[in-house]
Amino acid sequence: QVQVVESGGGLVQPGGSLRLSCAASGSIFSISAMGWYRQRPGKQRELVATITSGGSTNYADSVKGRFTISRDNAKNTVYLQMNSLKPEDTAVYYCNGKYRRASNSLLTDYWGQGTQVTVSS
Repeated sequence: QVQVVESGGGLVQPGGSLRLSCAASGSIFSISAMGWYRQRPGKQRELVATITSGGSTNYADSVKGRFTISRDNAKNTVYLQMNSLKPEDTAVYYCNGKYRRASNSLLTDYWGQGTQVTVSS
């Protein structure tokens, strides 16, 4: 079993910043890619950013230059620093990780419970 705890969402004014965190614990041997996704009202879930175990990052065009993903491998934690927030960033944000329970296990996904980010004046 893997326990996942997200934190850091909330209400912020346009132009403001928030930092999301997502910590995984439990039966984890290793985590490869980690990422953040979001689901805006009336829309499908979409990729926001990903980061590999080696630190390579990938961002959706809509957040490039404003959001930064990072990870702490020792803590099995991924972060999303969000700056210059816009109303269209309003969404429920979900973290994701691809992990192995043992060295010879298949990669499996875990998901966070979601955290609400609302950008409004």
